[in-house]
Amino acid sequence: QVQLVESGGGLVQAGGSLRLSCAASGRTFSHYAMGWFRQAPGKEREFVAAINWSGDSTYYTDSLKGRFTISRDNAKNTVYLQMNSLKPEDTAVYYCAGPRRSYYYSGSLLSEYAYWGQGTQVTVSS
Repeated sequence: QVQLVESGGGLVQAGGSLRLSCAASGRTFSHYAMGWFRQAPGKEREFVAAINWSGDSTYYTDSLKGRFTISRDNAKNTVYLQMNSLKPEDTAVYYCAGPRRSYYYSGSLLSEYAYWGQGTQVTVSS
């Protein structure tokens, strides 16, 4: 079965950086787009970024453009989220997600993602 395992979260001061990783298994990783979402306490899960199966197309929520970068290494079955200039409002649990269909760019639609990791906590202190 498909498994997604996030890592790399932690506590960081405002202005700092973190790189999240999501290791995928259970299917041919290079055939599937991937996405990152986050959920802050008391808030709904929201889209962060997505990347297509080959890695040559990315999409971000407008408010995070320029600070966050999504990338992937298909040889390592891993998708990354580089987060720079972190702010306290970036504090959330971050989830990676994958769609059910291959060669389908799910973009920002949460409902299009069938597989989710367990999440990794990112806490940004002021």
